[in-house]
Amino acid sequence: MTQFLFDFDGTLANTLPLCVAAFRETIESLVHRRPTDAEILATFGPSEEGTIKALLPGHFEEGLARYYENYERLHDRWPEPFPGIRDVLAYLKASGTFLGLVTGRGARSLEITLRRFGMTGIFDVVKTGRPEGTVKEACMEEIFAAYPLRRGEVLYVGDTPYDIGASHACGIRAAAAAWAPTADLAALRAARPDYCFETVGAFSEAVRNGRL
Repeated sequence: MTQFLFDFDGTLANTLPLCVAAFRETIESLVHRRPTDAEILATFGPSEEGTIKALLPGHFEEGLARYYENYERLHDRWPEPFPGIRDVLAYLKASGTFLGLVTGRGARSLEITLRRFGMTGIFDVVKTGRPEGTVKEACMEEIFAAYPLRRGEVLYVGDTPYDIGASHACGIRAAAAAWAPTADLAALRAARPDYCFETVGAFSEAVRNGRL
């Protein structure tokens, strides 16, 4: 029986634009400069603390506080996860499937979004990012050290080539979530995932039909 680990941004919800908008307003308010999307996205990988350190090195504490304020204030523009995500998670939960969340974002913003989406408590384990950089492989290894999971039965679902590489580095299968507007389908396929899904519906069907 397959057990599931999920990425969050771009996989369960289209929240990358929310993060970018919150960072932009934070930076504008403190240094009166409007950064580009590319400039902000180039710092992603570490948690929010890492992005603030990179873009607002002289305003870390205030920048981080303002980021969280802006993030929660702007959240109403992105009020729901991807259509169908709640249903597939509920199906997996009811089936007794292990559900883990491994994300690069920080714990505080994740808590805000899970609460807003009514998804608090769905996951058996949650691993968040760290300021120093991408740590998904380490987070996955922490899960294997703490839970009696067989690597051959675990599938990580994520929307970036890094997610696929991190999964394979840990000896588990990877499913490319290519349904977000921000997904790069060609890059995902080039990373050679075990599965690639262009819609949540196709992923849900594979889950329900036991094809994963």
